[in-house]
Amino acid sequence: MDRRKISELSQAELLALSAELEEQYLEFKKRGVKLDMSRGRPSATQLDLSMGAAGGVTNFVGVKGADYRNYGLLDGIPEMKQFFADLLELEAEDIIVGGNASLNLMYDAMVRLILRGTGGEKPWKDVKEVKFLCPSPGYDRHFAICEHLGIRMIVVPMKEDGPDMDMVEKLAAEDETVKGIWCVPLYSNPQGICYSDETVDRLASMKCAARDFRIFWDNAYGIHHIFGETKLKNIMESCRKAGNPDRVYYFFSTSKITFPGAGVAMVAASENNRKEILRTMGIQTIGYDKMNQMRTLNFLKNAAHTREHMKRLGDSLKEKFEIVLATLDKNLAGTGAATWHSPRGGYFVALDTLPGCAKETIRLAAEAGVKLTPAGSTYPYHMDPDDSNIRIAPSFPPCDELREAMYLFCLCVKLAAVRKFLTK
Repeated sequence: MDRRKISELSQAELLALSAELEEQYLEFKKRGVKLDMSRGRPSATQLDLSMGAAGGVTNFVGVKGADYRNYGLLDGIPEMKQFFADLLELEAEDIIVGGNASLNLMYDAMVRLILRGTGGEKPWKDVKEVKFLCPSPGYDRHFAICEHLGIRMIVVPMKEDGPDMDMVEKLAAEDETVKGIWCVPLYSNPQGICYSDETVDRLASMKCAARDFRIFWDNAYGIHHIFGETKLKNIMESCRKAGNPDRVYYFFSTSKITFPGAGVAMVAASENNRKEILRTMGIQTIGYDKMNQMRTLNFLKNAAHTREHMKRLGDSLKEKFEIVLATLDKNLAGTGAATWHSPRGGYFVALDTLPGCAKETIRLAAEAGVKLTPAGSTYPYHMDPDDSNIRIAPSFPPCDELREAMYLFCLCVKLAAVRKFLTK
């Protein structure tokens, strides 16, 4: 392909390029490819690495003599709490172990704030309008929680070191109905951005008009390194030092460490917040699945062993990320049709098409057999203001299928861009 930017081509050159791309696209459609890349699902190869977590527990008596087959220990078994503490450099006493999904704990936290409030402040249901800051592009399931519960979402642009903190600080300081912010701080979904130390400290120490402002710190990919380890500053410690220990809820799970939907989730929080959580949790449940906690811990063993396991998982993903990035570079670099991030970990690669081309790109890919995350999903209310952001999830398909899918994807990006210029 001509390496000049598409925007620099003449009308005749655009027509010639369009014909060439259309021919390649029709040839691909004849292959009958059927591939779903719409979500970040682990591959069978990744899941095989965790089969030891499926069973193997023979001793169910814990370190303090409790029989984990029975009732009790609402906040989780001590060994699991210590495991998470060692893995994430947290304090074991700050941790409450939940069920199989951190998303469940996040939803519960939001509902609890709506119904009961926190820190002596009135419940959010009694506030005329509750607003939440949503760094975008971001995680669609976070946005779905807010939309489902009627919380107004405010888009905050993402920068190379995290959310636009000038904007975050301004909004939080001037409006007491701004009650919190969603954060995926390490290898953000979908861009793979890592929050800088300065960003962490500014979030912890900023002035907030709402005394019950809460950071929902979803460190989902905190140990999902692929191209070397990236360190994230400890938000719990930063909040304590800033005199705001109650500001943060820290969420994590083993869902993409062992088995999605069959892992163990946790929330870490201050003493005041933990008391509030456990008061409600004790009414919701008599306790989460301690047998599953034992099975998971029996496989993962300790923080050091888990990091070795994650290195194997990272190695299994490395080739796939390299395929994605190399294919983008080979087919799109210099064309002006798209820009993208090159993450060092996590589960996704984010690409921005020319404005107005994301939906068309995804539609073209779907027609040729490759399903991608719907356009707009990475923004609140599914409204990408530029119709440009696309989340690529390379984890599930085998490498050969991924190469084929990425070839098609790049073809669709270029075709959508050319069509845009031809209709101007």
